Amino acid sequence: MALTLMYITNNPITAQIAQEAGVDRIWIDMEYIGKDERQGGMDTVKNHHTIDDIKKMRPIVTNAELMVRVNPLHTATDDYYGSEDEINQSIEAGADVIMLPMFKTADDVKRFVSYVDGRAKVQLLVETAEAAAKIDSILEVPGVDEIHIGLNDLHLAMHKAFMFELICDDTVASLCKKMKAKGIKYGFGGIARVGYGMLPAEYIIAEHYHLGSTAAILSRGFCDANIVKDPMEIEAIFVKGVRNIRLKEHEVAQYSEEQYLKNLDIIREKVSVIAANKKGKG
Repeated sequence: MALTLMYITNNPITAQIAQEAGVDRIWIDMEYIGKDERQGGMDTVKNHHTIDDIKKMRPIVTNAELMVRVNPLHTATDDYYGSEDEINQSIEAGADVIMLPMFKTADDVKRFVSYVDGRAKVQLLVETAEAAAKIDSILEVPGVDEIHIGLNDLHLAMHKAFMFELICDDTVASLCKKMKAKGIKYGFGGIARVGYGMLPAEYIIAEHYHLGSTAAILSRGFCDANIVKDPMEIEAIFVKGVRNIRLKEHEVAQYSEEQYLKNLDIIREKVSVIAANKKGKG
C-alpha cells in the first residue's frame, strides 16, 4: 500500500499543484502555542495558519484530504479560543482530519477524541517523551484512527542531535510494533526527494515499508515553497518528486528482510556522520 503523503501549505496554488501531483493530504498547521519555546533558534517550520485558511482551502482540496493540526490542548485566553472551540471551528470549516500535537497522557487523548466526537478522523502526533513512554495506555483509548510519530520534537525531548537517530536506536521500531499490534495506522517523520541530501529519501522510504508505516510528511527538503516561488517550478518538483517516491515504493515493497536490514545499516552509517557533525557544531 502506497504511503499517504502529506504536505503543509496554506497557499491555494501550491495545494492545487500538490494534490494534482498525487499528494494525499494538504495540511493546515495552526499549532503555535509553545512552539517557539521548544524550537527557539532552530531552523524548523513554524506556521500559524488559521481557521480562515481552512475555509480558503476547502474548495481547492477536492482530490486530497484536508488535514488540520490544532494547538496542544489548552484553555481559552483573551486573544485565542480554547481547544474545544478551536476543534469545533476547524471541523465546521471543513477539516477531514484533525491532528493533536504535544499530548502526554491517555487522558489527553480521551479529551481530544471527545471534542472531535466522530466528525473527523482523529490523528495523534506522538512527539513528547511522556507520550512515547505511555504509548500502551494511549493505544487503549477508543476512537483513534491514526498516529504519526513526530521525529522533530521527539528527538529534542529525548536529547538526540538528529531526528533520524530515533530510527537507529529502535525507538521508532518499538512504537510502530505496538501500534501495529493494535491495528492502528501509523507513520513517522518526513521525507525529502529521492536522490537528494545527506540522507536521501530512498533509504527512509525503505524503512517505512520495513516497519509497516503508512504515512510520511513531504518536508521542506522536498519542496520549500517559501523559497521556490514560481508555480511552474513548484509543479515540476512535485510531479517528478512524487513520481520518484512512488517508483521507489514499488521497488522497496519487494525487498527481503535481508535487504531491509542492509538498508537500515546504511541509514545508521549516514545518521552517525550527520549526528556527529551536528554535535561538533553544537
